[in-house]
Amino acid sequence: MSNDHEQSVTRRGLMLVLSSPSGAGKTTLARALLGNEADLVMSVSATTRKPRPGEIEGHDYFFVTETDFGEMINRQEFLEYAKVFGNYYGTPKKYVEEQLSSGCDVLFDIDWQGTQQVKQKARQDVVSIFILPPSSAELEKRLNKRAQDPAEIVAARMAKASDEISHYAEYDYIVINQDVEIAHEEIRSILIAERLKRDRRTGLIDFVKGLQSGL
Repeated sequence: MSNDHEQSVTRRGLMLVLSSPSGAGKTTLARALLGNEADLVMSVSATTRKPRPGEIEGHDYFFVTETDFGEMINRQEFLEYAKVFGNYYGTPKKYVEEQLSSGCDVLFDIDWQGTQQVKQKARQDVVSIFILPPSSAELEKRLNKRAQDPAEIVAARMAKASDEISHYAEYDYIVINQDVEIAHEEIRSILIAERLKRDRRTGLIDFVKGLQSGL
């Protein structure tokens, strides 16, 4: 009986933001979370770039023209947006709000600038985590291990990492990714605790009233 009551307590979803310098393991951790959490979906961005082979509209991206993207900016339909390598990318409010209202959490893989924009629009829904490497030497080793970037690109990413890491204090939580399994469990612990926050449990008032009426 108690389990039935517990399941009746509905909640509002949250925005789980993961940020890190390149090479700290953010993408690996995001994939692990999505593979293990039933009520967690990846944020779907709108973009002006052309679809790549195999990409699906509404799943990988919402593909729009540059004119449509500009109109969406004017209508303030984005939580955050930016221009990257000549193309625009942005997070539509509508999609995120639909997920949150249904009790589903939305995972964001964005940088500190995107995080600032999201917080300005919906601070009460945001849980932000910054992922740090265990050392600069390990970060450089991971970047080199990719074997896909020339030495000058790795050096540029290392230089950019210092600036990115300087924003760590703007985040709610810090996870040091020395061991990916431990880091994954730490992020899951944060997610579980944040889901249980009183303010997110929208069905709690009615649940408590039901308890009181039976006493």
